[in-house]
Amino acid sequence: DYCRDHEAIEFSLRTSVDGLKIDVPLWVNAEDLSVQESLDTQQGRHVASNSKVRTLGRSYYLEVQKDSAVPECWRKDDVFDAIDDSRNSGHIVPGKVIKLLKDLVVAAIVHCKNHALIGPGDLCAMDLNKESLQILLQVQCGLKMAHFNIVPVVKRQGDTIKLERKQKGKVRGFLQDELQAAITPNTDLVPATHHQWRYSSSQILRKLFDLVDTLGGHRLNSLSILDRVNNEYWLEEGKGLYFYHLKIVLFWATEMFPSPEDWDDLEASVYRLLVILLCCLATKNLPDFLYPDQNLFQGVDLDLSSLYNKVEEFANKPEQFLKIHITHQVAKRNQRVENGIKTLLQLPANDGIYWDTPYFDILLNKFLVYHIQDKSRISAMQNLMSKIKNLTDQH
Repeated sequence: DYCRDHEAIEFSLRTSVDGLKIDVPLWVNAEDLSVQESLDTQQGRHVASNSKVRTLGRSYYLEVQKDSAVPECWRKDDVFDAIDDSRNSGHIVPGKVIKLLKDLVVAAIVHCKNHALIGPGDLCAMDLNKESLQILLQVQCGLKMAHFNIVPVVKRQGDTIKLERKQKGKVRGFLQDELQAAITPNTDLVPATHHQWRYSSSQILRKLFDLVDTLGGHRLNSLSILDRVNNEYWLEEGKGLYFYHLKIVLFWATEMFPSPEDWDDLEASVYRLLVILLCCLATKNLPDFLYPDQNLFQGVDLDLSSLYNKVEEFANKPEQFLKIHITHQVAKRNQRVENGIKTLLQLPANDGIYWDTPYFDILLNKFLVYHIQDKSRISAMQNLMSKIKNLTDQH
């Protein structure tokens, strides 16, 4: 059953319908497989340890031990590479699994067309001859063509992903026990190379997304608005921010702005995502929410300076980008972006202590969308403002 709630929620939020992911679980008891780490990402094999603690970004082999209960169909040449070893009979090869899955998808499409279950052009598989770690399907959804990425996954119950989250107790917008529940067992393995698998963060991010949904307010509405503006105004020749980038911004905003009061007003909620995004574009660094030392802008083909200007233009006068109809009159307002804001946006690049709630509260205050009555937050914001002013005066 692939009608999952998360995909339905994400589909309803997004303006773009590119890159929607569908997992296809392998019909095998993953606990019967031995997960062994490889240090050679191309062809060699290195067994590091049998530890249950795993890391995102590393590659693994799915080995079948000779005495395991893995069915014989998973030991055949179409999905399996045999090895000469006293303990293991070989390993399941993701590249071969994808090839078999492609053949099954094509056969299913042909069957549906032959029995008039789908109309001409309603569904087609793309780039089947290319070496890829996923299968791209185009599906007619009303007036749009939705693009689905089909990925084979191995679902594991007992593995724990090692993350680099250092906060203890209440992680501001997320309670620690809820955050911990989202990042522990039931982790997926997906193809990393033709021969190797990797642990995927997709399921962890889904759980975090569902957590954000339960918090209420205008969090998801804000994400949907920015995704629409991104697709209509910020993309250049199809290149720009992905929905994934905006989701990470939402997670950071949820952490930085923990009060329900932060998310009561739609306009103010949108700006809570905007100040995070502007800061990341100005400093050319979007920290991964699970691994904050990793920069999600690194290695991505994006003109961050041009993108910053577009996002700043929206933050300055959002009304002109949100016309409901051609006859909709946009109210005239003063510009919100000033030189002081641009200077503030560069601070996190120089000192990590600014990546915190008081700093972003200052930005919200500059954009005139703060509206928070919490005395401790106001005091923390004022203290940081005094510190920044002193540092500015010294220079």
